[in-house]
Amino acid sequence: MAKRAGKTSIGERKIFVLDTSVIIYDHTAMRNFAEHDVVIPITVLEELDNFKKGNDTKNYSAREFTRYIDKHSQESLQNWTSINGPTRGKFKIELNSSSKVNAEKIFDDRKADHRILNTALYVSETHPGRKVILVTKDVNLRIKAKSLNLLAEDYETGKIKSVDELYTGNTEDVKATNEQITNIYNKGNSPAKPILKKGGVPNHYYVLKNGSQSVLARYDKENDSMERVIKTAAFGVIPKNAEQAFALDAIMNPDIKLVTIQGVAGTGKTLLSLAGALELRRNYHQIYLARPVVPLSNKDIGYLPGDVNSKLNPYMEPLWDNLKYIRSLFSEKDKEHKQLNEMVEAQKLVVCPLAYIRGRSLSNVFFIVDEAQNLTPHEVKTIITRAGENTKIIFTGDIHQIDTPYLDSQSNGLSYMIDKLKGQTLYAHITLEKGERSALANLANDLL
Repeated sequence: MAKRAGKTSIGERKIFVLDTSVIIYDHTAMRNFAEHDVVIPITVLEELDNFKKGNDTKNYSAREFTRYIDKHSQESLQNWTSINGPTRGKFKIELNSSSKVNAEKIFDDRKADHRILNTALYVSETHPGRKVILVTKDVNLRIKAKSLNLLAEDYETGKIKSVDELYTGNTEDVKATNEQITNIYNKGNSPAKPILKKGGVPNHYYVLKNGSQSVLARYDKENDSMERVIKTAAFGVIPKNAEQAFALDAIMNPDIKLVTIQGVAGTGKTLLSLAGALELRRNYHQIYLARPVVPLSNKDIGYLPGDVNSKLNPYMEPLWDNLKYIRSLFSEKDKEHKQLNEMVEAQKLVVCPLAYIRGRSLSNVFFIVDEAQNLTPHEVKTIITRAGENTKIIFTGDIHQIDTPYLDSQSNGLSYMIDKLKGQTLYAHITLEKGERSALANLANDLL
């Protein structure tokens, strides 16, 4: 996919045929193909029509895309229409879904995916001098396209280059002198230049060592100093390792407004976030603990029996589990135990699905978004842009455990955010690798 517009002949300009999954992932996708042309099969518009009602991001994407098409529909959309001016590509709606090679007959099934394949094949047949590529987030559809000798690609915008090179937020075993380590211990900080010869990333965490001496530190870009990180408890929860201490430091730091915590199950992502929020409860009007609802078998939750609360409880249970664990750290006579109950009753602490938060203005809120790997980059941007005065947002998740069909470890919102926001002074990230749930949970993560 070309990234920059340039002077190209018609033969060099590619034609990209977009699948519905691409529009749902990014409703502005059509504008991201530089000087190349885009074809929207009529079947895609039919599928988007089924998505237009509702409050989910997919419903919003469907509505916004159809509005964009309507805005450009003064002329016939069966003809090529300019997308972003004369130097950019053009688009058209293709009504024809019959081709010499009939995908519906080959795969013995009359469904939307196969009609989209037929449209792409038809475009390829009618433009023999140009490269035609089907763009889809659906892996199976890409495989089917390739089996018909049709070029197919994933939609690359919003996708990071490599998961293996994704920013971790911390560095271990960094050499420092005894004097520097002592200064950080006694004074709480030390100049960064002698330790970080090449400079540092804002809010990056370090384990500084010299022989048997070591200290945990965070790089403060504004003061160009190494600030000491202390393993302190938050509402009864004590960090069990250096990574957790780093995560809790970022959560508790008032100057850091956005934090991402990535790690496998049992590393303490949600628990630390909730404990930090409870410790800082006096600084915020409300604490929101939310997660995206990913319906089972991709069916809407309306299929489930009962009222709204009954339908949503199974999805919210993991969040309540963390709250119950923190409550269990105190006896019923302790004031913290009573405070937790009062906060829930007074809705100072609210556990809810993410759909209930989207669209609101978030001021004086400590906002924790769990399972952020199931969000698209656009959804993440939508949430962050809702942040008002004195709002802090924590995103937690495991980029290798994705439950939505058109996202993967490279294209989900959490990975995208970590990759794009690294180096910003308002942002900190930490990857948790050491499981602390139980020896049994660690065994499963390591060996199964």
